[in-house]
Amino acid sequence: MLITYHGHSEFLLETEVGLRMLTDPFDPSVPWPYRETQADLVTCSHGHNDHAHLEKVQGKPIVLRETGTHTPMPGVRVTGYPSFHDDQGGTKRGSNVIFVYEVESLRIAHLGDLGARPEQEVLKALQGLDILLIPVGGTYTLDAEQAAALVRDLRPRVTIPMHHRQGEHGFPNIGTAEELLSHFPEHTPARQPLLRVTKGDIGEAPPLVVLEVCQG
Repeated sequence: MLITYHGHSEFLLETEVGLRMLTDPFDPSVPWPYRETQADLVTCSHGHNDHAHLEKVQGKPIVLRETGTHTPMPGVRVTGYPSFHDDQGGTKRGSNVIFVYEVESLRIAHLGDLGARPEQEVLKALQGLDILLIPVGGTYTLDAEQAAALVRDLRPRVTIPMHHRQGEHGFPNIGTAEELLSHFPEHTPARQPLLRVTKGDIGEAPPLVVLEVCQG
């Protein structure tokens, strides 16, 4: 599995056989480098333009927005879990879907614009994750302290922060990845342009990875 970060909450997951899966594609209003992307599968955690801009996606991808278990193609299972975009039961910002990808024997969770701690049933379903993609910036999502508490509860093998500021990129009213990292002084974070990992070697991956802006 090859994981690259496009900024905001958008990641590209590429399998060994070339399957391309895109999470939460953002629109041109988002202050990260914008580019069109080829994808076979897209998940959108909710309908806001900075997470569901399908116009940038080339090809004819399968698009998943709903909760429940989906088998969009051989060897890929994606399960959507209900959650909220705010801490008021969705009354301010609406609902949010947490997607868990099961592919190449890896379990990868993308939390979308999660704004509150998930219900206990969902927390149980999120145990045993290999990779956790988690918002950390606050302002309509978890902030660094809330994200850190959730990471400690879920204990994924690898945590990758998203929905944060990184240099000149990202909305100015949200926090940085460093604010999350400060809650884990026991770990030295890896800063790298991509993450390449398999089920066999994930035990050697660093527990905290900050993926740099992908310009290409």
